[in-house]
Amino acid sequence: MIVFGFAVIILMGGILLNLPIASRNGESVGFVNSIFTATSAVCVTGLVIVDTGTHWTVFGQLIIILLIQIGGLGFMTMSTLFALIVGRRITLKERLLIQESLNQFDLEGLVRLTKRIIIATFTIELIGAFLFSLVFVPEFGFRKGIAFGLFHGISAFCNAGFDLIGGFRSFMPYVSNPIINITAMLLIIIGGLGFSVWIDLYGLLRTRSFSKLSLHSKVVLTMTAFLIVSGTISIFILEMGNPDTLRNLPASGKILASLFHSVTPRTAGFNTLDMASLTVPSKFMTIILMFIGGSSGSTAGGIKTTTAAILLLTVISVVKGKEDAEIFERHLPKYLVYRALAITIISLSLVIFMAMVLSITENTDFMTLIFESTSAFGTVGLTLNYTPNLSFPGRIIISIMMFAGRVGPLSLVLALAQSAVRNKNNMKYPEDRIMVG
Repeated sequence: MIVFGFAVIILMGGILLNLPIASRNGESVGFVNSIFTATSAVCVTGLVIVDTGTHWTVFGQLIIILLIQIGGLGFMTMSTLFALIVGRRITLKERLLIQESLNQFDLEGLVRLTKRIIIATFTIELIGAFLFSLVFVPEFGFRKGIAFGLFHGISAFCNAGFDLIGGFRSFMPYVSNPIINITAMLLIIIGGLGFSVWIDLYGLLRTRSFSKLSLHSKVVLTMTAFLIVSGTISIFILEMGNPDTLRNLPASGKILASLFHSVTPRTAGFNTLDMASLTVPSKFMTIILMFIGGSSGSTAGGIKTTTAAILLLTVISVVKGKEDAEIFERHLPKYLVYRALAITIISLSLVIFMAMVLSITENTDFMTLIFESTSAFGTVGLTLNYTPNLSFPGRIIISIMMFAGRVGPLSLVLALAQSAVRNKNNMKYPEDRIMVG
């Protein structure tokens, strides 16, 4: 149902964006291009064939931001919102779907949770829009500045990466602007933490005790902080002497740009540095961050921070000679380790396979293609300035990757869980060993 719902919304959005009224030149953009844009918006990716700020009319931009909002909140959350507006009762089947889409463990209080998520989302987006407007209103005028603030507030919170700046520049003109950078980073991080972590953090305001947080929230916050700090330091060191990125910026600009570039690959898609001008190690570091993505039950994509944390903890436990992965005085069940490993291997295989297919259809280097493939799967939206040059088959492949990256990990987790229940039995084969390493 969730996969089908996303597919229907993408098709409807593609049809609307294909109308001549959506393009400023009064001509249809083409069905493949409109479907590509709709997929990128619903899957909150940000990869675009045509420039969002200059190609689409106000109608087209409204369709895009609506698709981003639906994709960011999730199909079932938006369905619940519409049901609440018209006063319709939420059925048990719908509650089960909401439970799955939000990665919750039980059914109790799901509708109340969904209401809180919707209210919190709109509140945070409006605050972000106001802060963005402090820069955009003086630059573009009141009406356009407010519109720009709203668009980028929603896009940043939903980790979409669509922008109206024009010229495929994203936030590059604001590389040293603290308001744009800090506002965007906060929206990206908040949107990428996950709805269940929000609830825990809200409770933390009353208890003021980190130990009262759930294990999930502790792991998400710890891993998020680790990735941001390590990514910032790595980018700063790798790009410090690059004249096309950091070298000519002031000290504060270097730190701000490094921090922003560490945050945005976590599926956001905005950039303040020219991605094509990055050094090869920085591009590879960005690929790793894009592949990991944000956290479960959030607006972000990727294999998720918790999946990466489980694998890292497992490696540490093996090195220490322990049987179980442990963190915060808790040990993780083996089935979680197996699922994390399965999700990572399947996702990595898909990214590499699609990059190999792109190497057949596209005429560019493999680094660009693996970057593009990972960006699509992680629903990031960063590109080495190649997306507009994709061939017809390439656009189809990247569209499939964006869709798989948005609904694939969730569907894969549910499938693995159902398979485990279905195949659970008490029979075990005799133990034996093979050589490793």
